Amino acid sequence: MDKKLTLDKSDFERLSQFRYHLRCFLRHSEDICRRYGLTPLQYQLLLHLRGFHGRDWATVGELAERLQAKHHGVVALVDRCEQLSLVERRQGREDRRQIEVHLLEEGVNQVTQIAEAHQPELRHLQENTLFPDLGNLTSYRTEED
Repeated sequence: MDKKLTLDKSDFERLSQFRYHLRCFLRHSEDICRRYGLTPLQYQLLLHLRGFHGRDWATVGELAERLQAKHHGVVALVDRCEQLSLVERRQGREDRRQIEVHLLEEGVNQVTQIAEAHQPELRHLQENTLFPDLGNLTSYRTEED
């Protein structure tokens, strides 16, 4: 039998506060990206390439998942980043049908500078939001409680 979740005022306050701080961080991030001449999506692409677990490249499909975007949209984004000499496509080493997206030196420089510029706001977000107790976001009570 499914239990119906009930939310009280503090649940909504906590979620609202979290979303507010998250949006402030994202707006600040957008400003930083634009100062460095990139769009937020271009930066996110570079960030996901630089931060991809276990290797220094990713496929378009993997990037689409990380960006929560459509495959064809990521192809267009990679095209734009290639034109800026930030990334390059390479044929897969293990699977020749696969295309790997790699950061170029300029891409590494850009993502490093932008990530460094994010650090003060990231620390502020960690100190002033629910991140220390994110588990509380899912601690809803049921009608039986």
